[in-house]
Order: sequence, then structure tokens, then C-alpha cells
Amino acid sequence: MTHSTAVVTGAARGIGLATAKQFLAEGRQVAMVDRDAAALESACAPLDNVLPLHLDISLPEQVDTMIDATLTAFGHIDALVNNAGIADFGPIARTGFDVWQAIMATNLSGPFLTVQAAAPVMLRSGGGAIVNIASISGHRASTLRVAYGTSKAGVIHLTKQQAAEYGNQGIRVNCVCPGPVDTEMAKKVHDAVIRQSYHDSIPLNRYGEEREIAEAIYFLVSDKASFINGQVLSVDGGFESTGIGLPDLRAK
Repeated sequence: MTHSTAVVTGAARGIGLATAKQFLAEGRQVAMVDRDAAALESACAPLDNVLPLHLDISLPEQVDTMIDATLTAFGHIDALVNNAGIADFGPIARTGFDVWQAIMATNLSGPFLTVQAAAPVMLRSGGGAIVNIASISGHRASTLRVAYGTSKAGVIHLTKQQAAEYGNQGIRVNCVCPGPVDTEMAKKVHDAVIRQSYHDSIPLNRYGEEREIAEAIYFLVSDKASFINGQVLSVDGGFESTGIGLPDLRAK
């Protein structure tokens, strides 16, 4: 695995950064992709064997640049993690079409474009593995998530389509659906009441850690998951199995 190469999108912070570090710890080279140049530069500065790519995966021409730059630097691509995503929570009546389009462009069109571009490269070197990051919000509807939840539901089905088509060619495609994770963003937007509601609704009675999501992603990419394809893994402490509609969110 020493010379294996992974591409991780949305890699400047949170789950994406934790995933990149997990790959590095396992001896892989990593192309770290993010559209936040400052955050990406800061994240990559202390790391070795990484290629920072300031790109937007919702734009086809920039996805092509991502692939070309990774091949120039590392020669091949064995794994792709589609983690880049955006969110804008609000009621349906106040969700503008521009917001809807922006969320769909990054969250759903992005994984379509990156897999379409990366698959031929993977096939030239014998195959590979892809993990798309969706969300528990893609499993069940909840208030304030009309665009975000719909985009993530689309990612779940997109994963199955990709797995069906590329599986017999040597590329496995799976999906991870994180539950509430203690990212910096969550710490900023989840007040004490919301956090308590999540704790009460999660059978493990806590938020997940970025590392725990990264380890699940790495497992699905690794040879230990060699017969796993087209699957959707909720890494959520049991949250999806008990429902995601929180009373405090409904009240807001």
C-alpha cells in the first residue's frame, strides 16, 4: 500500500481531513481537494506525501484538473473519497432555487463528475475503490433539510448505480452515512438544547468523532472490504435506526 494513491475531496477540515490523515497513516499518498484555499493550505502544511488542490468539484473542468494533477504528481489513483459537501438549513418556503442548485451541484453532481472522471484512470491500473459520503439525512426526511437531505438521498442511489455499473469492471463503490459528528461546524451551529436532543436520540448517547468516520471510510476502501460493493453504511451510533426527527428542530 506504500505507493497507493487516494483522492479526498472536502479535505481541508472535518471528516475529509481526518480521512486524509487516516490514509497517510496507512502509507498512502493523498491528493487533498478543497475549494477553501486558506484552509487547505493550513491543513496540508504539516503533512507529508500530500498534494493540495484548490478546486471546486461541482465544475467539470476543475474535476478534470483534479485528475490530471493527481496523475502528474503520483502516477495513478487507487481510491476516491467524495466527501465535499455544503449545507443550508431552512424551511422549504424560504429555500431559494439558487440555494437548491448550489447544494445539488456540490453534493450530488460532484460525486457524479468525480467518479466519471476517475473511473477510467482506475481501470487502467486494474481497478480501485470509491466511497461517497452521504448522511443519515439521506435516509429519512426531517424538517429544514429539503435541499441537503434530498441531495444526500441522491448520493445514496447514485452510489448503487455506480456500484452496479463499475463493479464488474473492478471498481467497488460504497457509501458512508455519518450521523451527528463533533466537527468544528457542529460545535458552532448546535446549541446546548440541540446537542442534548441528539444525545437523547442516539442509542450510544454521544456524537461521533471525525476519526470514527474516517476509519469506516478506510475500511471500505481497503482490501478487507474486497467483497463489499453497493452498500450504504450508517456510522451514527444507531441514530438512523431510531429516527432523525428531533422535536427541537421541528419547533424551530
